[in-house]
Amino acid sequence: MKKIKISLVTLVAVGSILQAGGDFSVVTPYEIEDVMMAEEAYIEPISEPYIEPVPPPPVPEPLVVMPIPVPVPIKDINPSGFYAGLGISAARYKSNCTTTPTGCGPGSTDKTAGVMARVGYDFNQYVGIEARGIRTNWKSHGGKIKHAGLFVKPMLPVSDATNVYGLMGVAKTSTEGRLQKTDAEALALGLGVEVDLSKDTPKEGRYGRAFDGKGNQEKGLGVFADYERMVVKSGSPDLDALSAGVTYDF
Repeated sequence: MKKIKISLVTLVAVGSILQAGGDFSVVTPYEIEDVMMAEEAYIEPISEPYIEPVPPPPVPEPLVVMPIPVPVPIKDINPSGFYAGLGISAARYKSNCTTTPTGCGPGSTDKTAGVMARVGYDFNQYVGIEARGIRTNWKSHGGKIKHAGLFVKPMLPVSDATNVYGLMGVAKTSTEGRLQKTDAEALALGLGVEVDLSKDTPKEGRYGRAFDGKGNQEKGLGVFADYERMVVKSGSPDLDALSAGVTYDF
């Protein structure tokens, strides 16, 4: 510190000489004291240690509450298996008599026509049950046929709108008029096809039957055509019927 003070005094003295153009001047003790007091008043700044700034706390994300979906009840769809139909029938009666009071001979054939009705229930796409009856009123040789039976109905859907079916059951068949007298309760067989004419549209829900819309099962109108052997019995006359008409599926 003494060296610094001497240096400052020297610098002040030199500066005074230079300002005077080379003339020497005397430095008063007051000037030296002022310099020394200025040096003593100087306080060297104290450097503070570096403090790393604290990052702000993270802002929490807003809580998103997801709505709980309300379960939609599943609608039960129970299409009915019932159907009904009405049509016309053309029947053929081929006698096996040799001689009768009416004069029929071997191979005598009568043709007649009338109406038929059917009603049934399909349990699934493969089997159902059907009751049907035929009654002829229009006659060519004066004979009439009455026929009614109950049948098991095996089915085979060949498309969404077409069904091939069979008929196997027991029927009662009788004849009137010029025809050989027939009154039989016997086996009856048949084969047919039915086509759905209604628009097959899917429905939202749970079906009670897996085959809705398959093979003439959709609610609405349809058409059918079939052949039936009305009496299947040894020694009986040939009694055949071709029928066609419309059906309605409920």
